[in-house]
Amino acid sequence: MTKTELIDAVHGKMDGKLSKKDAAAFVDSVFEAMREAIKNDGRFSYPSFGTFTVKERQEREGRNPKTGESMKIAASKSVGFKPSAGLKGALN
Repeated sequence: MTKTELIDAVHGKMDGKLSKKDAAAFVDSVFEAMREAIKNDGRFSYPSFGTFTVKERQEREGRNPKTGESMKIAASKSVGFKPSAGLKGALN
């Protein structure tokens, strides 16, 4: 699903109570709030959907695929997602 498809789905679920422009602003606001929560708190949890958490990746050795030369990959942060039992069950 793309962002446009998500906006269309939200607009459709609201039965005309929300314009497409307002639906787009709503979707953007939700993702901005999630981003801020993950950045500030290190996690965002939504019951019956799942939990997003910050994952710390340590510095590690890697290889340049073109030359095969050994190189260091810097430490970084990433976001992981753990689905809830309800979401996992909905997939079956």
